[in-house]
Amino acid sequence: MSLFKISGGTVYDPLNNIDGEVRDLWIDDGRFIEPPTDSSIIPDRTLDASGLVVMPGGVDMHCHIAGPKVNVARKMRPEEKRLADKVTRTPLTRSGTMGSVPSTFATGYKYAGLGYTTAFDAAIPPLGARHAHEEFHDTPILDKGFYILVGNNHYVMRQIQEKEPERLKNYLAWLLNATKGYSCKLVNPGGVEVWKSTGGNATGLDDPIDYFDVTPRQIITGVAHAAGELGLPHPVHIHCNNLGMPGNWLTTLETMKALEGRKAHITHIQFHSYGGNPDEQSTFCSQVPQLADYVNSHENLTVDVGQVMFAETTSMTGDGPLGYFLHKVTGRKWFSGDTEMEAGCGIVPIVYKDKSMVHALQWAIGLEWYLLVNDPWRVAMSTDHPNGASFMAYPEIIALLMDRERRRAVLDRVPSGVKERCSLADLDREYTLNEIAIVTRAAPAKMLGLTQKGHLGPGADADITIYTPDNDIQLMFELPRFVIRRGRVIVEQGEIRENVNGETLHVAPSFDPDAVDDIQNWFEQHYTIQFANYPVQEDTVEHLRAIPTE
Repeated sequence: MSLFKISGGTVYDPLNNIDGEVRDLWIDDGRFIEPPTDSSIIPDRTLDASGLVVMPGGVDMHCHIAGPKVNVARKMRPEEKRLADKVTRTPLTRSGTMGSVPSTFATGYKYAGLGYTTAFDAAIPPLGARHAHEEFHDTPILDKGFYILVGNNHYVMRQIQEKEPERLKNYLAWLLNATKGYSCKLVNPGGVEVWKSTGGNATGLDDPIDYFDVTPRQIITGVAHAAGELGLPHPVHIHCNNLGMPGNWLTTLETMKALEGRKAHITHIQFHSYGGNPDEQSTFCSQVPQLADYVNSHENLTVDVGQVMFAETTSMTGDGPLGYFLHKVTGRKWFSGDTEMEAGCGIVPIVYKDKSMVHALQWAIGLEWYLLVNDPWRVAMSTDHPNGASFMAYPEIIALLMDRERRRAVLDRVPSGVKERCSLADLDREYTLNEIAIVTRAAPAKMLGLTQKGHLGPGADADITIYTPDNDIQLMFELPRFVIRRGRVIVEQGEIRENVNGETLHVAPSFDPDAVDDIQNWFEQHYTIQFANYPVQEDTVEHLRAIPTE
């Protein structure tokens, strides 16, 4: 037994109803234990946290840090890499580059430096899973997982069209096992397939998807039902149709209603909360109050925000048509990818400017979500890294949530019309440290079903962030005093003290073993015949048979 005691810290552990209490924490073999009742027991090591703020390690439930499109984005922005900060090699650490899309090593070190110990990549095509795992292996310190893209998957759409819910459920379970993924992700359900086949999009939930005779609504309900039947720890993770378009709040509301009480997580909700006419940019406005009212009254729903901050970044998304739209709007370079039979992607550099009415409204709309969702357990902090901003912006967002005067100072410098088109100026709510601990740690862990993360109770992983209190809230959260992972001090005052490898978190839902043969037979019937003149097709079928189920 090797006992580690953290003594006298001011503890914020919302899951265990501890709100700023001075307590001792005891750790054994990387997990929290009950404080010993025998006063003669002496810890092997003690860290004095007197006067310091103690929270669980941070959990980022929605970011883009690995996989094919992230790797393309790194290579696509050499002009940014030349100017970005560098992470220099030390006896403990590898070198890396920053910018809006940091390299693998830099990603792990910088997340840890902010007090985050867990992060989930939000959009991995199953065919890209091996690539994502390789990059995870190269990303130090963090525990991490990913969601697999299924909203434009040919097999998924066919089973929904053929009304085969059991086959769909078995396929999703098999896919999660084969890829070692964590949950199912829908991105512009059906719309990406329309883009790839015709150059169009699915703008309404009842638009037919060419060649498949299904609709986005059927994809949403079918996958949500299957995920519920499988008992996944995190329900279906939804990027709604019409992201970024004026008037898209109605699509978002229809998506929420289509779930009919099924559990779901609506991601980067800021980008889905816009009023106005798509053909008249001058009508662009916030519709957060109406959507937040719906979320507040429907406990089956959780959200993360996708906060926009004013800076240069890189938009990367599994939403191919959105990538093209941003390219046309900004005039900047563009990458479009196609993962056969599964997904697409679009990558575009972007600069969010405080002098832009649209960008300033996006910034305000994100903050509205944090302040209008009554229950902080239902909203998680995110920037949709790097889409709205880098994860490095989290301390600044925390400061904005805790200080209404700071928000108002920004509102005073952005275009005056912003105040008229949203409710932010009227919102006086200020987050407490306990609520910050909820939205950055406890809530995302709970939403993900990670019982061992996001809290400091017995049995949990001993992931801890210790801060020095400061009137400058942003500075306080930018530079933790200590970051501890599994009971080992990995960061001290911004310096890496120990470089460790994190774990990949994944699920293994059960499925009918006969389903594998059924899936293979289906592909042979539907695709071998169609492409019978292409010899490579036989290789494709043999590769499918070789995909592991464990």
